[in-house]
Amino acid sequence: MFPLSRLVMRSPCRVLTRVGAALRLSGHALHGRPPRVYGIHDRQASQCSKPYYITTPIFYVNASPHIGHVYSAVTADCLHRYKLLKGYNSRFATGTDEHGLKIQQAASNAGKEPLSFCTEISESFKHVFQRCSISYTDYIRTTEQRHTRAVEDFWMVLQSKGFLYKGTYEGWYSTPDESFLTPAQVTDGTDSEGRRIKVSSESGHKVEWMKEDNYMFRLSDFRTEVLRWLRSNPKVIRPVKFHDLVLQWLEDDDIPDLSVSRQKSRLQWGIPVPGDPEQTIYVWLDALVNYLTVVGYPQNHAQWWTAVHHVVGKDILKFHAIYWPAFLMAAGLPLPRMIYVHSHWTVEGKKMSKSLGNVINPLDAIEKFSADGLRYFLLRQGVPDSDCDYYDDKVVKVCNSELADALGGLLNRCTAPSLNPAQLYPRFSNTCFPKEENCGKAVSDDYRMMEAVSALPVVVERHFENLNIYKALEAISACVRLTNRFVQRHAPWKLDRKEDQQWLDTILHVSLECLRMYGILLQPVVPGLAHKILSRLGVAPEERSWDSLNFLRRYEGGDCVLEGRALGPDLGVLFSRLERSPVKRKTPKMATTQDEGKS
Repeated sequence: MFPLSRLVMRSPCRVLTRVGAALRLSGHALHGRPPRVYGIHDRQASQCSKPYYITTPIFYVNASPHIGHVYSAVTADCLHRYKLLKGYNSRFATGTDEHGLKIQQAASNAGKEPLSFCTEISESFKHVFQRCSISYTDYIRTTEQRHTRAVEDFWMVLQSKGFLYKGTYEGWYSTPDESFLTPAQVTDGTDSEGRRIKVSSESGHKVEWMKEDNYMFRLSDFRTEVLRWLRSNPKVIRPVKFHDLVLQWLEDDDIPDLSVSRQKSRLQWGIPVPGDPEQTIYVWLDALVNYLTVVGYPQNHAQWWTAVHHVVGKDILKFHAIYWPAFLMAAGLPLPRMIYVHSHWTVEGKKMSKSLGNVINPLDAIEKFSADGLRYFLLRQGVPDSDCDYYDDKVVKVCNSELADALGGLLNRCTAPSLNPAQLYPRFSNTCFPKEENCGKAVSDDYRMMEAVSALPVVVERHFENLNIYKALEAISACVRLTNRFVQRHAPWKLDRKEDQQWLDTILHVSLECLRMYGILLQPVVPGLAHKILSRLGVAPEERSWDSLNFLRRYEGGDCVLEGRALGPDLGVLFSRLERSPVKRKTPKMATTQDEGKS
């Protein structure tokens, strides 16, 4: 006997079940914003007092977007959509980082004015994000006047509190990384012509020795405070591997004061230091303030800033986990609620590189696999604390197996007119499927399947909250396989309609209830496919929120509002099978929970 109602997760923000969460994209982008995510009524946002603010890094415009940028954006988009389903008033920001010496040099090499160069690349990011169904609410460019004002104010706050001073910086600097480096972070290397040079031990990029009179930030004053913050909040950086790494940096190394400006003679393309036009604000201080700019700093940021969550790549962890908290402490502002860190994507085992010609163009990938196919692959295979490998055949295998065959086949089979000629949501029979085993037509494996599906919202929620989206998708995929086995086990197409109509209807009812659960849970990951599933089942937009994850109410003796309702129109194949590359490769191993084993 399984009281399923006890296993269904209830939303922490109580809202009416009529509040929708269809997450359908509609309309056109205006003023740099994408089509709005519809389905969460404004009434819900006002009733729910829980704001949620999620950000991606702002992306450097020295080159066009690639698959790594999309992974960051899709990860944040998934969390944003998930929070909307949960009833939160969620805000999602992304954008482009457009200042710095690297941009100044790239624009010069392209023979363009810096702003024109930046605008062109920034628009390419917007286009890619639109094609990938990235539902950001705010798009920020660091060349905007609102951002300049925010950075100037932030600088003056730091200065007024005595955390900035004029000093001489002498040391190593990496222009590609826009980063100052300690001697311990520099090693020997060779350039393309075999000459010995100094390079960053982290990125491998060439470094140069520089000596400048700049403004310095008293970073060393905050080492103890940042350490205390991290030790008091062991889950503030996830996965835990990266939390431990930052602790190690702070415990093992001295943290010198940080140069936060460059001489204008070296760097013209940036925000001038207030009151000192001969100095330009360091690009990372400029860039990090974007998170505040978006929420109205310095006047109207308080509500949102207490709910900020960052998604960042591991290569910029130090900037977000040491520099940024120190800047915020100095300014007297709250610290991030969470820093979600992800690793990188390699291509066929090699680091993406323009020189190798293996940079994956997201638009090409979307043409081959569709937006939802690419989103699913990245989130299904992306393991946050270890680098992941990309190649086309791997995308084909994952999407064909889990989207086209397992999920699409289940939907097609259970809504087919041959099994359901009336095209209605069938009725459930407690006689055929009673709570007690061995008293009806259901067998032991059927009860195990029901137990797994009813527990799925709790499992998915836990994994989403920990940035283990791949684990959530693994759990959903496992339940889809169980449901397919349930249908195959009872073979409703073999039943006699006169004698077994109740049992046939019950099989289909249970199967469609499973599909409804999967459709709701998959909305943050594959919004287009989820919409097709729920629409085919006749699930209305206001019946797609997290509160609607009340699995198989008829089993508990409750009412099912869908029972007897007409199914939606047949929208065709859920996900068309993809063609494999003619090049034969070793069969890839799918990401599983055992692959990570660390968080």
